[in-house]
Amino acid sequence: MNIKETQGLGRKEIFQLALKVRESGTLYDLNNKAQESNFCGSIDRFCWIAYEFKNQEKILDVGPGPGLLSSLLYELGHKCFAIDIVDNREVYPGIFLKKDIEFKQCNVEVDSIPYPNDYFDGVVCCQVLEHFSHSHLHAIKEMYRVLKPGGIIELDVPNVVSFRNRSRILRGKNITYDYETHYLYSDPISYKNQSFYPDRHNREFTIKELKILLEAGNFKNINCTFLKSRRYRMGLSRIRSLGTMLKDMVPSLRKSLIGFAEK
Repeated sequence: MNIKETQGLGRKEIFQLALKVRESGTLYDLNNKAQESNFCGSIDRFCWIAYEFKNQEKILDVGPGPGLLSSLLYELGHKCFAIDIVDNREVYPGIFLKKDIEFKQCNVEVDSIPYPNDYFDGVVCCQVLEHFSHSHLHAIKEMYRVLKPGGIIELDVPNVVSFRNRSRILRGKNITYDYETHYLYSDPISYKNQSFYPDRHNREFTIKELKILLEAGNFKNINCTFLKSRRYRMGLSRIRSLGTMLKDMVPSLRKSLIGFAEK
């Protein structure tokens, strides 16, 4: 597919197109339950990004994880690149090894992104910044550097004041990962004489803080909002989405924040 084929589509049409690509089996291994769950829980976010980036040909995915967003953008005709602190290409071979998605190992917290200035039309960074062990400033400046003038950045992060987090605190629970496994006994990744703990949430965000981060990166036309938590379900299982729909009626209580801005 060529990106010109999607440029006239609205968000709902891109959503339906994404479902068709998924059903074809080219997006990811449909027998992989983890990838299936990840995609169904992220499809709204992915399709919103695909809509906003439909005119952006060359896209960098910072922290792609299993690579589902890169895979979708690739299937929609974009030229995709990815960087991550861990090389997962052997873990998800159907995405990174069978598609023309260039991957480079890079710790964006401290490394320079291994591409020249003004190289990409778009940069996406989905559910990554909360895993940083140190400041986000270096990374956001690097994302700005590699974007072309007029290019678009997308960031999405957990909403620290979401309904889910407030509910857990009221019930005497922590909002982050299991304490013993991910904090008390967790071993860091040692890199350049520093310790990193990417396998946990080290800090979640308020919407004001997400705006502050984009402003610190010198981005303009910043638009941050609350992302709906809808999960894609079929048949009778759609009844289970009613609770999420009710929680999403109050935007500030939604699970995630999403921000778009321009260089």
